[in-house]
Amino acid sequence: MPVVSPAKGALLMIPYRDQKLAFEKVFRDPIHNYIYVDHQVILDLINSREFQRLRRIRQLGASSFTFHGAEHTRFGHSLGVYEITRQICDLFERNYPRDIARGGWDDEERLVALCAALLHDIGHGPYSHTFEQIFRTNHEAFTTEIITSPETEVYKILSCVGADFPEKVAAVIKKTYPNPQVVQLISSQIDADRMDYLLRDAYYTGTKYGTFDLTRILRVIRPYQKGIVFQMNGMHAVEDYIVSRYQMYLQVYFHPVSRSMEVILDHLLERAHLLFQKDPAHFENDRFLLPFLRGTYTLADYLKLDDGVLNTCILEWAEDADGILADLSKRFLNRKPFKSVLFTPVRDDDMLDVLAGLVQRVGFDPAYYTALNSSYDQPYDFYHPHQAGQKTPIMLIEKDGSLEELSRKSALVAALAGQATEDHRFYFPREMLETSGQDLFQTIYREFQSHIVNDKLK
Repeated sequence: MPVVSPAKGALLMIPYRDQKLAFEKVFRDPIHNYIYVDHQVILDLINSREFQRLRRIRQLGASSFTFHGAEHTRFGHSLGVYEITRQICDLFERNYPRDIARGGWDDEERLVALCAALLHDIGHGPYSHTFEQIFRTNHEAFTTEIITSPETEVYKILSCVGADFPEKVAAVIKKTYPNPQVVQLISSQIDADRMDYLLRDAYYTGTKYGTFDLTRILRVIRPYQKGIVFQMNGMHAVEDYIVSRYQMYLQVYFHPVSRSMEVILDHLLERAHLLFQKDPAHFENDRFLLPFLRGTYTLADYLKLDDGVLNTCILEWAEDADGILADLSKRFLNRKPFKSVLFTPVRDDDMLDVLAGLVQRVGFDPAYYTALNSSYDQPYDFYHPHQAGQKTPIMLIEKDGSLEELSRKSALVAALAGQATEDHRFYFPREMLETSGQDLFQTIYREFQSHIVNDKLK
């Protein structure tokens, strides 16, 4: 339950949703300079144990093995998404006051938008996507559960705003909230989430690909009846954002070394899971991970997980009696990534079997020492309104109020729209590239290498 200090006793006369801090709280941030908090609700959510846990969850997971500066957390990112949303709400209130029939902004929606922005990633776990694949968890489902479960501090805070308020916040994140303006602020092809993580990830990885003119975008964004649009004279700032997103996926998010470390993590977790099924007592010391190995985890179990818990387990497994688990754990801890080669699906399928067979001949189990890994993203989707799963298009608004879909006005975006950022890689132990001439398996190594030229299968 939120607590009001005795010095602020007068606030007890004000509904909780309307309570403001006597002095605004600021968080110093490398991306937004200051992040401003003046709602008591927001500060209480930040101080909740579930939100504080995000300090212990890295934003980019295994990418820090490639970009050593990428140690930033989902805590900082979540604050950044809140801050961008707060700035947009301020702008909408000033320039597009309440006139819903004409597409204006209802500032009564501010608090649900701010809470959803702040909490949108609260369900992420350690090395989120890799962990989810092995233990069948879902961070989006956990986000909803954290927000709506009476067990959590987050729920208790939100329910003080109103009995139905937790469900409203969850509905924004699930994209079922009835106001499309609020939903698109948090989740669309150009939203507060994407804008913050591009800038933040670019900053911490030391790259420039993700930089774009956020200030200009915030000047040209505006509400309309069916969601969010951008003024036509701001089209070039939106183009800049699309190109930045495209470059970040190519150069950072889909980096082959980062994907290699994720492959190793995936395989070592898979190996641990298999060993547990054979001998549960073998993992009795991994008490925080045990519920997930058993498949009987609860929300309380999930909230005890963070990067530190998983890293500690991997550190212990590096000395395990099982050779595969120990070796994969050491490769992960000591940054010994697999190497990779590009391949073409279908065309190269038979050759991949040959390469896996060669890996096996030198003593590596291909189930754990090879992998097929594909990257996929679209920098911007064309507008196909009748297709299932169609993403909300980016719309530009003319001075006369008419709307145009972005790729119809921008030749640059049209060239990128619908273009898949995709490659397919076969991962294998770096030992297969051994060229010392003294190894017993030199003949096999040379045969393996004979099928590769310029990082591609022949």
